[in-house]
Amino acid sequence: MNPKLCLKLITISWTLGCMLTSILTVMISQFQFCHSNVIDHFFCDFDPILKLSCSNILKIKLLSTIMSFPVILCPFLIVVISYAYIVTILRIQSINHRQKAFSTCGSHLTVVSIFYGTLVSVYLTPVKAKSGELHKIMSLAYTVLTPSINPIIYCLRNKDIKKAFKTIW
Repeated sequence: MNPKLCLKLITISWTLGCMLTSILTVMISQFQFCHSNVIDHFFCDFDPILKLSCSNILKIKLLSTIMSFPVILCPFLIVVISYAYIVTILRIQSINHRQKAFSTCGSHLTVVSIFYGTLVSVYLTPVKAKSGELHKIMSLAYTVLTPSINPIIYCLRNKDIKKAFKTIW
């Protein structure tokens, strides 16, 4: 990793993210909404907005599903491939170094699994296969739970934090 590659990756991520969401936003803005104006969700999410529309949503649902696959699965595959390389590195002779590498990977893999598991269940499963309440819970998991547990998991790995907890307890 170098600054030039990092800048390219950031630019690609932001450009693709803005382009893909703009396409769906423009399409939704042309819909007719004849139901209630109350969104049955914690935030302005895609499926609950479509439920309020009286327009034909088949085309946009198909497009969003097609767009969701590479957006969700490509980063996930990159993480999986990275872990495959890390597993080969875990043949490190020093037990201490191997435990440290595995510890770091384990905590990161936990957060990644929660994040991508809930994303897949929210955006890549058919609407009829999920209830509104389950959709809300899963959405909370990837928008609130994952960012909340990230600092906790990584702080607990810090020696100073562990030492402070031991003195308190």
